[in-house]
Amino acid sequence: MTDVTDGVLHTLFRSDQGGHEQVVLCQDRASGLKAVIAIHSTALGPALGGTRFYPYATEEEAVADALNLARGMSYKNAMAGLDHGGGKAVIIGDPERIDSPQRTELLLAYGRFVASLGGRYVTACDVGTYVADMDVVARVCPWTTGRSPENGGAGDSSVLTAFGVFQGMRASAQHLWGDPTLRGRKVGIAGVGKVGHYLVEHLLEDGADVVITDVRPDAVRRVTDAHPEVAVADDTEALIRTEGLDIYAPCALGGALNDDSVPVLTAKVVCGAANNQLAHPGVEKDLADRGILYAPDYVVNAGGVIQVADELHGFDFDRCKAKAAKIFDTTLAIFARAKEDGIPPAAAADRIAEQRMAEARGL
Repeated sequence: MTDVTDGVLHTLFRSDQGGHEQVVLCQDRASGLKAVIAIHSTALGPALGGTRFYPYATEEEAVADALNLARGMSYKNAMAGLDHGGGKAVIIGDPERIDSPQRTELLLAYGRFVASLGGRYVTACDVGTYVADMDVVARVCPWTTGRSPENGGAGDSSVLTAFGVFQGMRASAQHLWGDPTLRGRKVGIAGVGKVGHYLVEHLLEDGADVVITDVRPDAVRRVTDAHPEVAVADDTEALIRTEGLDIYAPCALGGALNDDSVPVLTAKVVCGAANNQLAHPGVEKDLADRGILYAPDYVVNAGGVIQVADELHGFDFDRCKAKAAKIFDTTLAIFARAKEDGIPPAAAADRIAEQRMAEARGL
């Protein structure tokens, strides 16, 4: 990406961004592509992470998001037991306002940038990108996962992402209430898009009472048309204040747990699919001080990356689902480590992931 502002450079070299190995700023004037590819770590293997397509207000905001998401992928892949490091890409723009021919040219340009990294970064879907998009990227880049079955891929990774989050909820229930079922528990889901609507299905099958909200009325209608028994909150603020809420599941964008939301949150557990739910360091302690159990986001939402990683070796759904089911045991182990060390679960998960990455580097 040319015309890099001082603000972008400042973001790239901030010491608190996590020591990334490589950041690529991409621009293709012909297609209108502006993108950021961030590689946090390749200690465990090639960096693996999705492509987010989002209308960022500034380039600096896009770079910061790519850096944070890439770092989170390193930890997610480590905790999932994958032989992959962490990376992430963001495309700057509104995916809803780009017509099909332009989108195709933009994605092909993006794919060429990914391919130029020679396999150091393997891409997949994220917010704003879909299986059909990865089919386009794969035309010019062999290091692409999340493709359609017709093109040798595994299809929608949201299915196993939701399944893994459900396993994290079951583990949270086991830890807090001594029983892994969600029957009779009230669960609030903020965001019922690609992952959230699958999560609703798991919860209803297990007998939970579900309350949802989403900024898109059509997403809410899709759920309520299929399941009229699902309650609807006006917005996220109303959801987190819902009386009798047992579990809160942020399943949209990051930063859901912040200085405004945590003090008014009524839930006893937070377990959701969104990445980077903690708005800043210290929020995990605020949750612990309020007696709220936090299931680390990058642990419980790893079902999707387990699926796309398996695609690189010949996809087998049953094998992937069995791996994603282990999120239940991993989450319980984190809670046990947190209790043993006297630290919040987020810190315990970080320690375990950092230990695996350090061992891979021979430290």
